[in-house]
Amino acid sequence: MNLVGFLKSQFLCHLFISYVFIGTGLIVNFIQLFTLLIWPFNKQLYRKINCRLAYCISSQLVMLLEWWSGTECTLYSDLENYSQYGKENAIVVLNHNFEIDFLCGWNFCERFGVLGSSKVLAKKELSYVPVIGWMWYFLEIVFCKRKWEEDRKTVMQGLYNLRDYPEHFWFLIHCEGTRFTEKKHEFSMQIAEAKGLPKLKHHLLPRTKGFAITVQSLRNVVSAVYDSTLNFRNNENPTLLGVLNGKKYHADLYVRRIPLEDIPEDEQECANWLHKLYQEKDSFQEEYSKTGTYPGIAVAAPRRPWTLLNWIFWASLLSYPLFKVLVNMINSGSYFTLSIFALLMVIGKYKQLHHI
Repeated sequence: MNLVGFLKSQFLCHLFISYVFIGTGLIVNFIQLFTLLIWPFNKQLYRKINCRLAYCISSQLVMLLEWWSGTECTLYSDLENYSQYGKENAIVVLNHNFEIDFLCGWNFCERFGVLGSSKVLAKKELSYVPVIGWMWYFLEIVFCKRKWEEDRKTVMQGLYNLRDYPEHFWFLIHCEGTRFTEKKHEFSMQIAEAKGLPKLKHHLLPRTKGFAITVQSLRNVVSAVYDSTLNFRNNENPTLLGVLNGKKYHADLYVRRIPLEDIPEDEQECANWLHKLYQEKDSFQEEYSKTGTYPGIAVAAPRRPWTLLNWIFWASLLSYPLFKVLVNMINSGSYFTLSIFALLMVIGKYKQLHHI
């Protein structure tokens, strides 16, 4: 392991990264609170400001993937569709097999300049969580309780609110609803058998109601669905801890652009269409497991510098107060201060040995 790799695995580096992220998030959340004063007078200006503020937070997680761990992402698509990415509103359908697949989805958004305005369908409980949850609240993210009888009206209203959004946005959705595990897959396939649906090998049965409502509510606003299928080379199973420790992965993402007018308007027909889509996704994953490649042309979408520059700005801004506090603590020479430092070193050493 070289010096850079060694530093990336150190607990104190992780602690500093976390400090910058949380500090940035709380400052941005505080600023976002005051942007509510703009809403009654200029809703579109409020939205544009919050897209930029949200980028300050979400881009730091993408920075960890792109720059800290150096993870590469090869995009498989066709050149005609590739030219449309970032220039239109879209619904992005992602598979949910990996711990960091949401991060790869954000990376996809960042490469085409729509990370700040990207949307998701998130659990209602997350709206109460500082930093990410509060950021999403101000960004008009659609929240749900996962009780469809209660969610249908609120989800539709949240989606309709996006119809006049001033920025190009991508609405990211995991139709499987939860991350793939063998136990969940077994249960999901039992449901598929009971409903007379074809079984899937690499995916859970998609939940169709949320997708159908999304398509219905955003029709004539969103131009296409981007069917996105993600996998990692060498059968790797990447983790957030691995990314934080600077481990480099190589992701392959196959994206198909499907015009929204090709998707049925009727809810039941839309559900049937989604089941067929997941059968196709399953065949792509099966082919990838055998050949290590997807259909289409492999394109290395250029990595933009803005995530790194944003992190450097906030790290520089927040380093001074941290340094000042540490100097004052050390100068005090108290047993409490020495105990804190000793505890941090023990935790750091434990994490390092545990990781090894």
